[in-house]
Parts: sequence; C-alpha cells; structure tokens
Amino acid sequence: MRDIESAKPPPGQPTLWRTCRVLANRKRLQILALLIREPNQTVSSVAGHLTLSLPAASQYLRALEARSLLTCRRISQRVEYRLSAATAEGAAGEIVSALRSTLRGKGPSTEPLFKLLTAFTHPRRVEVFRAVNKGADTFPKIRAATHISTRALCRHVAKLEARGFVKADREIWTVATQKNPLGRVLARLAGR
Repeated sequence: MRDIESAKPPPGQPTLWRTCRVLANRKRLQILALLIREPNQTVSSVAGHLTLSLPAASQYLRALEARSLLTCRRISQRVEYRLSAATAEGAAGEIVSALRSTLRGKGPSTEPLFKLLTAFTHPRRVEVFRAVNKGADTFPKIRAATHISTRALCRHVAKLEARGFVKADREIWTVATQKNPLGRVLARLAGR
C-alpha cells in the first residue's frame, strides 16, 4: 500500500485538502458568513453572535487564519478578524473569493457549502478527482492511476459522486459541472 504522506503531491494539493478540512465545519462557515457581512470582528463579538464560548471562537478563528482565509490586526488590546483579500496566495485567495460571492446577503445557508467542501477533505479524493479529470474514465483506469485499493476507491468515488463532483453513465466516469461558485473553484483546484 502506498504511503500518502511520502508521495510527492502536485503543487496545491495539500493546501486544498487541508483547507477544505478546516472549512468543512458548520461553525467555521458561519463565522465566515458573519465576517463577510460584518468585517473586523473580535473574538468576543464572534462568540456573542454565534453563541460560542470564547475559547471555541478563538480556536475556530485561529484555524481559519492558519489556512490564510482570515487576516487579523491588533488594535490596542483587541484583535480584529476579517476575510483575507481575494488576492491571497494560492488556493486560499480563490476560495475566499468564491465564499464571498456565495455567502453574500442575509443568512444564506452554509449547508450546501459544507457538503461541497467535504468532497475534498482527504488527499485521496483529490487524487481520484484529478485522475478522472485527466481521462481515467473507468473504475480500473482510476484504480491504475491512483493505486488506491478497490475498497477505499469505492468509498472515495462514492463521496465525490454524492457531492456532485463526478458522475457515471454506464460505468464511464466523468467530471460533473458545478453550478455553485465554490464548487467550480474546488473542481478547478482539485483538477490541477
């Protein structure tokens, strides 16, 4: 069995799956929605808006900042958070831009975004998607391209299909077209 960590992934892959893993959390998505509507929030104001404990709010904000999705600035004793500029490096900038366009307005549901993000919370799903995107259109071809066991491959393909990123027609797999801006960005980043 191949060791995922020792395999040299293409540039951007670790960032994508790790970023998706951080974002695939309903409270973190709610924090992002809040910061899109009302930037420059402190830990205590985020905690108050979302009825979180201060340690939980702080932990969520630090996780988002660690993936370059948020920036913070210290003003005297306070630390204020806001979404990173859409010009942030790598996948983060593209994801932030898609999140801004998707989460604008009053109280949009974060549930569809949560489901999209969970498609790529594992490096092997990125690998499977990339293989299909590059033409591996049958299960044996996907398996040959990824070297993933049949059982694990079934799970990963099922997750990608359930999240609308791949589809099969008579056992021929293709990449599905995404309607959601975040889904399009994730597909583009995963397909590189």
